[in-house]
Amino acid sequence: MVSEDKAKLKLEHLHLSFGGVHALIDVSLDVREGEILSIIGPNGAGKTCILNCINGFYRPQQGNIYFEGRDITRLQSHKIAGLGIARTFQNIELFTGLSVQDNLLAGRHFYMTGGLVGSILGGVYLGRTHREEVEQRRAIEDIIDFLEIEAIRKQVVGTVPYGLRKRVELGRALALGPRVLLMDEPMAGMNLEEKEDMARFILDIYEERVNTIVLIEHDMGVVMDISDRVVVLDFGRKIAEGKPSEVKGNPDVIKAYLGKAAA
Repeated sequence: MVSEDKAKLKLEHLHLSFGGVHALIDVSLDVREGEILSIIGPNGAGKTCILNCINGFYRPQQGNIYFEGRDITRLQSHKIAGLGIARTFQNIELFTGLSVQDNLLAGRHFYMTGGLVGSILGGVYLGRTHREEVEQRRAIEDIIDFLEIEAIRKQVVGTVPYGLRKRVELGRALALGPRVLLMDEPMAGMNLEEKEDMARFILDIYEERVNTIVLIEHDMGVVMDISDRVVVLDFGRKIAEGKPSEVKGNPDVIKAYLGKAAA
């Protein structure tokens, strides 16, 4: 259930520039606990820049970002991840030479006191590292079952079909055990069946694992069906925000992005 008065993430007056190019201009928005918030807009509108600022990959020249009341604007990206903010990427970012299992295991690195390398190779060690490796592999097997990728668990990621690789990347984000999940175009490049599967997994994640999701997506049918609220960007500015039914009929949104009222 969406908490109307509790912002899990709060962005205040963000301004981000690259030289003379203004990527974000005075953007403010709240991500409320218990909601799926979608960010839409034409290419180059600044959508991914927002996620990159939240993650600590970019540093806005002005403005602040708060997570559960804590200012995280200047935190390093690994510390932000450690707070419970996980991310998938528009372009798949996986270790293509490692197996599906070991890619998911990489997402558990915050839980590994023995170190990531030692845990991945835990079978050759004795003692605490080996026990940790067994425990973390149990955790990732649960994710593998949840995302229905049992058949490819031992395959090298570089040999896995594109649609399944997107699912593996989602699994790696879930392995962090996040409190907020950021998803950047999870359905890009997918066929209809793969999109339907991904939409189902997003809803299952929302209901069973992570109840606060920020989604960037171009498929307006998906956005309107699964979002609690929608934020619309155009040329780095927020031009609309509200429930899907409100946004899809907004004249500014229709002019800037939709071209016609969304069905």
